Amino acid sequence: MKKKSQKKIKIISGKWKGRTLILPKNQPKLRPTKNQIRETLFNWLNPIIYKTRCLDCFAGSGILGLEAISRGASISFLLENNSIIRNYTIKNLQTLKIKNAISILTNSIFWLKKTKKIFDIVFIDPPFQKKTLLKKTIKILEKKILSKNAWIYIETNANSSTNVTIPKIWKKYKKKITGNVLYQLYHKST
Repeated sequence: MKKKSQKKIKIISGKWKGRTLILPKNQPKLRPTKNQIRETLFNWLNPIIYKTRCLDCFAGSGILGLEAISRGASISFLLENNSIIRNYTIKNLQTLKIKNAISILTNSIFWLKKTKKIFDIVFIDPPFQKKTLLKKTIKILEKKILSKNAWIYIETNANSSTNVTIPKIWKKYKKKITGNVLYQLYHKST
């Protein structure tokens, strides 16, 4: 009997460039950010990513937070509520010997409400089918968690209309659509 190959994704640049992350099979909600989108996003972030504190709100594979670490961020917190997916993230962190990424099994909204930590870059890429998560996350981030000059990345389905109000002090820096994905980078300017 032939063994099925694992699902995999590679870190595309930085210290761990080309290293492979193993992902769980049979997790249809797991939708890692595509290479082309990550390349564009991190080109946008390249001038400011060094020594930043990052938060990946709906981490899934953890690829956004790990790509940030690979490119010089000082720490990434990876929030994930699926224990199977999170266990794979822990194994990937151990395999790559990444010590400055913290994978937390939690409900992201609950964690965001409780934390006292401050972040320079926040990745918001909730499951596309759960539209209210984006609204709730933005509402919490508007009041706390963000550093004075924070950057906020938002990834959504380009084909669905999500009526989300962006705080006035978040200025749109970049916006792009690739396939069915709309991704935007905002800069908090106070």
